[in-house]
Amino acid sequence: MNRLFGTDGVRGVANEFLTPELAFALGRAGGFTLAAHGARRPVLVGRDTRLSGPMLEAALCAGLASVGLDVWKLGIVPTPAVAFLTRVLHGAAGVMISASHNPIEDNGIKFFAADGSKLPDALEDEIALLVDADRPLPRPTGGRVGDILERRRVVRTYERHCIGLGVPLKGATVVVDGAYGAAYAIAPRVLRALGASVVPLHCKPDGRRINVACGSTHLDPLQTEVRKHPGSVGVAFDGDADRALFVDETVDVVTGDHVMAIWGLALARAGSLPGKTIVATVMSNVGLERALRDAGITLERTAVGDRYVLEAMQRGGHRLGGEQSGHIIDLESNSTGDGIATAVKILSMRAQQGSLHELAQTMRVYPQVLVNVRVADKRKVEEDRVVRAAIAAAQQALDGSGRVLVRPSGTEPLVRIMVEGPDESQIRSIAGEIAARVEEASRT
Repeated sequence: MNRLFGTDGVRGVANEFLTPELAFALGRAGGFTLAAHGARRPVLVGRDTRLSGPMLEAALCAGLASVGLDVWKLGIVPTPAVAFLTRVLHGAAGVMISASHNPIEDNGIKFFAADGSKLPDALEDEIALLVDADRPLPRPTGGRVGDILERRRVVRTYERHCIGLGVPLKGATVVVDGAYGAAYAIAPRVLRALGASVVPLHCKPDGRRINVACGSTHLDPLQTEVRKHPGSVGVAFDGDADRALFVDETVDVVTGDHVMAIWGLALARAGSLPGKTIVATVMSNVGLERALRDAGITLERTAVGDRYVLEAMQRGGHRLGGEQSGHIIDLESNSTGDGIATAVKILSMRAQQGSLHELAQTMRVYPQVLVNVRVADKRKVEEDRVVRAAIAAAQQALDGSGRVLVRPSGTEPLVRIMVEGPDESQIRSIAGEIAARVEEASRT
């Protein structure tokens, strides 16, 4: 059975797959499932800057109100703000309308439980069954219909929380790439409140340009801007600001793996890393694993997706985890990846120790090649014998010195190929060979 929910909510082309009708149905089914069959605690709803956002927001909120739930509209906010505010304001649930780093034509709907955590697969499947079955759900009338209210001012609670995580940044110049997305206003405000001089880049609410050649998926513009301001550093967010990547003083990229190494070692030195374990996905560079191992820290790997990182963290009682792409979860501060909180923490460590570039030397990055192949049927490619044989041959060629990972994207019609090893020319050749076999399998 194809799941309605992917690894990060329901996503697709807005007004084609993710229609207002589907958003309305998700509002009714999700509200009914998550909010104790009509509890009047509010459901908090946020969105990013995409043009389709207000359309889907209107339909979703109507669905929630139609089953008797009050709705607080937060406006344009980062995904982690929705998770955080749902928890601290005692909401019945939270919903974020965003497709994160995906292209502008896409959008998504992601639910959070009352504690700010993402939903387990079983609960998402329960919502999906209600959508598919069109089961009769409550339709209250009169004063029992849900109220839809603007509550944008409560977002300041999240901003104050982020500010409170940091130390004074006076004297620091930080280039902030807002990706024309949800961080466009909040991130500069938070860093300025800490005393940093902020150079805004792509910090406008432009739904026609969200993630387009900017943000955490396109770091060239950020590197160019950092070069113009000697001694500065840069931080780039994605469309919904649940991830952050950095550019250091030498214009080198500082990935999520670097962040976990820097932060994890600092926590371990302070005796604040429960179980001396960090959780990351199978995509994290082996250099992270070796840097942590040398410090007596275990790296626990999960499937790709910050939801799986979070599940492993909660299961093992761990504090810190994340992804190479910049999703970093610190359960001391939030229940999901939080790009702005991550930026505050890393820039604070830099302020205390003097150089982001030096902090990033904590780990050595081993060559890693990533190739994305667009396919029509991800399942068909996964099961293809020629593709499997190519993967087996690649693993044999690396002979234990590297890793091969071939997996379908959870949010896009792509097969992602990762090859890692000490010899870059070898791993590029291996990745190209596997990609060719995947393309052939997709055409047959």
